[in-house]
Amino acid sequence: MKATAVRIHEPGSPDVLQPEEVEVPDPGQGEVRLKQTAVGLNYIDVYHRTGLYPVPGLPTAIGLEGAGEVESVGPGVNDLHVGDRVAYANPPLGAYASARVMPADRLVRLPDSIDDRTAAAMMLQGMTVEYLVRRTFPVKKGMTVLFHAAAGGVGLIACQWLHAIGATVIGTVGSKEKAELAQAHGCHHTILYKEENFVERVREITDGKGVPVVYDGVGKDTWDGSLDCLAPRGMLVSFGNASGSVTEFNPGLLAQKGSLFLTRPTLMTYTASREDLVESANALFEKVLDGAVKIEVNQTYPLTEAAQAHRDLEARKTTGSTVLLP
Repeated sequence: MKATAVRIHEPGSPDVLQPEEVEVPDPGQGEVRLKQTAVGLNYIDVYHRTGLYPVPGLPTAIGLEGAGEVESVGPGVNDLHVGDRVAYANPPLGAYASARVMPADRLVRLPDSIDDRTAAAMMLQGMTVEYLVRRTFPVKKGMTVLFHAAAGGVGLIACQWLHAIGATVIGTVGSKEKAELAQAHGCHHTILYKEENFVERVREITDGKGVPVVYDGVGKDTWDGSLDCLAPRGMLVSFGNASGSVTEFNPGLLAQKGSLFLTRPTLMTYTASREDLVESANALFEKVLDGAVKIEVNQTYPLTEAAQAHRDLEARKTTGSTVLLP
């Protein structure tokens, strides 16, 4: 069958994203074919498009997150059936498509009360928050934490989740509008990083103690400051590099700044097993269904306008989650 896919033939600017007609094969052993109804936009898509994270082969569609309906089932698939509503947030690349084949064990069945757009907006960002605050550094009630880019897709979910735990959330944001958005989602203290020194503000808010954990998806621009915000034996969780990669780092700094911990986790490691994937997704569904976390789909674009979506994402014009519609 034919489908529309947005593919890249070489790394580059958003202009390399080209809508094309492709052939979608029948599902093989352990696979299903999906009719996709919504596709999630994430910053990791930019890394794949630019070549920062190499892709397996070109040309290829990019994207790691989507939701839709099972159209056909391959041999050996017993727990999914035609008509099931499912979602995913993991390789293989190729979510930017109206239909695709996926390994069945990478899909999770959606609760009836979570619609497809919400699912496509929340799986990657929501499961990222799940592993960050529950497993990488388990945040406890009463802790104060720093979360960079608090008004972004991951940030808004994190603010709500951390608030529900009973933590005090300090968030960095790029504008007063984004500060208001983060505050409306549970962020207790917002820091306008373009106007204020976020290290000084964190020290001020914590009476000079610093925080036990910094969640940093920004990378190069915030790296040094993030380390300086930590209390002794605190942990820097560096889970992204929206401002660029940190290419040189002396581990001795961790000793000098207070026997600090550093980790560079990825969602793909934390959901590598079927058991971990299902557990992570179910923890996210529970938070959404009980109202502790509300998913904000603040932008939608036709799938064929993925290039514009990337331009807006990189220009920091987006807030919350963004969905591409096939």
